[in-house]
Amino acid sequence: MGDWSMPISSLNEEVLARLCELLDNAGRGWRKLAEMAGLEKRFKCSAEELEMCSLKVLEPHGSPTQCLLQLLAERDCSLKYLLGCLERMGHTQACQVLSTAVQDMIHITVQPESQVVTEGTRVCLTCWAAGPPGLVYQWFCGKSEVPGATAPELVIDTATLLGEPEWYICRVSSGATFAFSRWAHIQVERSSSPISGGQWLLPHHDRAADPAAAAALPPAEGDTLALECRAIGNPPPQYQWYRNWCPVEGAQAPQLQVKLATTAERGSYSCHVFNLFHEVWSREVNVEIGPRLFTSGGSWQEGNRGSPECSSSGQLYATDKVALLMGNMHYLHHKQLKAPMVDVHALSALLRQLDFKVVSLLDLRKAEMQRAVNEFLLLLDKGVYGLLYYAGHGYENFGNSFMVPIDAPSSYTSAHCLCVQQVLQSMQQRHTGLNIFLLDMCRKRNLNDDVIPQVEALQVTANIVFGYATCADAEAYELSQGELSNGIFVTFLKRWLLEDEKITVLLDKVAEDMGTLEITRGRQALELRSNLSERRALTDPILPPGRDESSARNLQWAKAHVLPESQHLRFDCGATVQLGFAAEFSNIMIIYTRVLGTPRDIAKCEAKLTDIPQVGECYQDDAREKVGTIVVASTAGCCLWQELDVDLKYTNKESPEEVGSPLAPTWSLGCPSCCLYSRLCGLQKLRQELVFTVCLQYRYHGMDDFMEERQKVNVGKPLIAKLNLQLAASPSPPSSPLSTSPLGSWGATSSSWVNTPEENLSPEVPSSYTL
Repeated sequence: MGDWSMPISSLNEEVLARLCELLDNAGRGWRKLAEMAGLEKRFKCSAEELEMCSLKVLEPHGSPTQCLLQLLAERDCSLKYLLGCLERMGHTQACQVLSTAVQDMIHITVQPESQVVTEGTRVCLTCWAAGPPGLVYQWFCGKSEVPGATAPELVIDTATLLGEPEWYICRVSSGATFAFSRWAHIQVERSSSPISGGQWLLPHHDRAADPAAAAALPPAEGDTLALECRAIGNPPPQYQWYRNWCPVEGAQAPQLQVKLATTAERGSYSCHVFNLFHEVWSREVNVEIGPRLFTSGGSWQEGNRGSPECSSSGQLYATDKVALLMGNMHYLHHKQLKAPMVDVHALSALLRQLDFKVVSLLDLRKAEMQRAVNEFLLLLDKGVYGLLYYAGHGYENFGNSFMVPIDAPSSYTSAHCLCVQQVLQSMQQRHTGLNIFLLDMCRKRNLNDDVIPQVEALQVTANIVFGYATCADAEAYELSQGELSNGIFVTFLKRWLLEDEKITVLLDKVAEDMGTLEITRGRQALELRSNLSERRALTDPILPPGRDESSARNLQWAKAHVLPESQHLRFDCGATVQLGFAAEFSNIMIIYTRVLGTPRDIAKCEAKLTDIPQVGECYQDDAREKVGTIVVASTAGCCLWQELDVDLKYTNKESPEEVGSPLAPTWSLGCPSCCLYSRLCGLQKLRQELVFTVCLQYRYHGMDDFMEERQKVNVGKPLIAKLNLQLAASPSPPSSPLSTSPLGSWGATSSSWVNTPEENLSPEVPSSYTL
């Protein structure tokens, strides 16, 4: 039958190519598909996005259909909805291709689970899949096949394992179609007592310091209630779950799952763990079944977190719409966060549908944040709608809010942060039509900071809207669903953002929905501040003023969102390698390499990226002598500084999911299969063009040794690197952090902005919290 609920991103390259071949035409083609998909608001493409799709015909091997499907994939469009659109179009060939593909598709229904076991015991990993008849299973330990492991279950004797955790994965195949399970690791521990543990684990085996936290925030009615308790011992322990001190029938496994949970499952849960020699009880967990709010289950976590003309009908217009979205997660001296990545990505997709020019940036230092804001200000003009969203650590002192960059010291003050009110004051000077601030951060007092910033009074422009994710002196929260996390604020904001409502009315509805979440009631509530006097809405159409500034703004926005062109590298051995690119955020790029063709006498061939510039080396002159701990590429007589956030364990991976991003399905749709993927972060730090090496390793038939060839590749300054955000001047004093900053890299006449180990905190410093 196939799983029609799967996302578009699950389509393989061959099916995608066939759909593009059928729909890349002007009749019942991709434009009609966009029209049908747009009947549901969240899948509607803007005129700008449709133009971007149409321009793909000018590129070699470019496909408007593939570009459109990529946009739909970013909005979590399912295969079922895509089929419905094709059926309404009457495109029977495309329907047949998609139906056949889904019938042949393999869907992993039971994933292998990571386990902690005692030495000398046996452990079983399970992987089940649905798909066409005759599915073939093969287990791998690392990249090596486990001999004879061709059943859905793999039994492992831990006596054969070494001290380090072993990683296992299962490949399920049918002919040329295949799918991989999740990775599962087996950690072997020695146990000196009959039973050690009786510990609670969160889903995906994240240990909870307090087992009560595992169920402190409830599943909704209709979701799956999932509790887990693990222990190790010899002999292996047995389990019995209890609710309100009565045994739960049939609950004798480490996991307790109740599908389609109702209020009848409320109560106090505990687990009795025992073997022949010993027994332990887990701590009790009180479980409440909350109202139906979300579509998928998961554990919960807290996290710190001028007017244009009117038409005769009273319709208000914007001269343009621009948005800057900043999410800080990986702090150098503070608690790490999860939600900013997912929240920034979700808002980017929604705002683009509202014709906003959006730039999305993750993990910025203070100088980078300040320069990004400066460039954002230069893009504003009379009648422009400006929206700034920030997610990360923050605080509020004396009525002023402060955004904390990732390089803030452990005891930071306002001198290390950006003041929101000063940014707003600078926005007012641009005579904007609407100024919107959405702050998803903590608003607790920072007792380390007793400086009162000298901020001038704001002008009475009647066009300011503040949406605070939480009230003054309160925390903001995160919702964790496996590897993905959403802030509570954005979780509800996504429901209403596309509605044609005055922005204050829209935020009021978000506040009402947030108030229905019982677990955060009294702990987090949206606070709305506004002096907006007109019915301004995010859906207001754009009526450009027809001046040179508008066209320059659009041109620069387009430049900063152009990825390097795909390349075909030819090596002396006769092999051809494709080098391709995908964007995850405005400052995060994916590079993939694929061997397209090799001579017959080559038995094995693989292309990897090497020499990617990263923090850790410094060279001088043409001889490239190492002189320090920062990477600099040299030209005669000068040094060019360069530092990218490149984690080598996330380079040259065999699948998109292995590069360290939970958002891989959204950008991998346009990437071919059988590639090696690498993820490059922090593109805003590039001070020169990005240069790396493609290393081809190959082996001839009858030979054991590998040969090697290398080619250097220069891809220029990709995405946000064109803005030179790292060239910002030294931070300005807190009294005027923005007004004295340098202009953009294209000067004052046209905007250069374009769209596109944790330390313990002092108790006085606001931080994020996790449940």
